[in-house]
Amino acid sequence: MSVAARLLELGVTVPAVAAPVAAYVPAVVSGAHVFTAGQLPFVDGALPVTGKVGAEVDAETATAQARQAALNALAAVESVAGSLDRVARVVKVTVFVASDPSFTRQPGVANGASQLVGDVFGEAGVHARSAVGVAVLPLDAPVEVELVVELRD
Repeated sequence: MSVAARLLELGVTVPAVAAPVAAYVPAVVSGAHVFTAGQLPFVDGALPVTGKVGAEVDAETATAQARQAALNALAAVESVAGSLDRVARVVKVTVFVASDPSFTRQPGVANGASQLVGDVFGEAGVHARSAVGVAVLPLDAPVEVELVVELRD
């Protein structure tokens, strides 16, 4: 099944690649790999939620935001790969969670991103991952996601 067909089955639409908020590009290809810049959970060019997870943002909302940020990362991959069907496997997912100092459930929030790539790519979506709590993210976003994927020729 093509990735496009899988996305349709899941009811998921890959958005247009988000415009960078500073001096970088959304993704680069190096050899057989695509490295994305950190992607925020933009929807139609705006952050639907801001603040720290465990304070202004609850874990459930943050998990959904991690899913959206991962979807935006897939858009960045597609923008340089030409098609998500070229993805041989998702190698690494890194999820940054802007956390209240008392919040310790970053891995649960990161599952929003991990589950999306697993749903989209199946076995090829099984990946290594880091879930990192940080003090603040750009534009006061609650999460940021980076992907490393391997491409097939």
